[in-house]
Amino acid sequence: MYLSIVLPCLNEEETVGICVTEALRILREKEYEGEVIVVDNASDDDSAAVAEKAGAKVIREENRGYGNALRRGLKEASGDVIVLMDADTTYSFDDIPAVISPIIKGEFDMVIGNRFGGMEKGAMSLSHRIGVRFLSAAARLRFGCRVRDFHCGIRAVSGKALTELNLKTCGMEFATEMIGEACVKGLKIGEVPVKLKRCDYDRKTKLRTIRDGFRHLFFIFSFMKGD
Repeated sequence: MYLSIVLPCLNEEETVGICVTEALRILREKEYEGEVIVVDNASDDDSAAVAEKAGAKVIREENRGYGNALRRGLKEASGDVIVLMDADTTYSFDDIPAVISPIIKGEFDMVIGNRFGGMEKGAMSLSHRIGVRFLSAAARLRFGCRVRDFHCGIRAVSGKALTELNLKTCGMEFATEMIGEACVKGLKIGEVPVKLKRCDYDRKTKLRTIRDGFRHLFFIFSFMKGD
């Protein structure tokens, strides 16, 4: 098995090097053959240089947006299994084995993390928690799947399953699109508990609760119409 770990990155110079180091540690300790790809999403800081120095393969994606960065990373990834994670230290790389194990065993084509059972105090605002639960419930009704946390930043997909997904979105709604596409294509989706930590570094969140929430809702309803 060859494992690709893909980290989208926008102005994360304080944390991306730590994340790359942790990703490489997991590859080494678990004896996985693989690669760590950082998709620098047109950062204004030294994120790309920090990531490269830490040992990552760095790809530059000029079109900003969470979906744009992840679609580029998936395109560049060579893995039999691809893990997507955030580059802000809020997720534990020690959760990677649990996320990829069901795919390696052939039990699932895609595995999504579920943050709600292991969330550190202060890791997510109340408004964000409410919004995530509401949007996940709406998406479950639309797509007919049991995923509880549609927007978790750690997830994995097999390289074979990835070829069946027609992913188009550019922003945060990519998280919903990825699962929705898998549901529509009849892929097997699993979910495992993961930890969500509070970021200890001074950073500006990329999430805009109201704006991104409405983007997700629009995607769900447009998908219902077959758009």
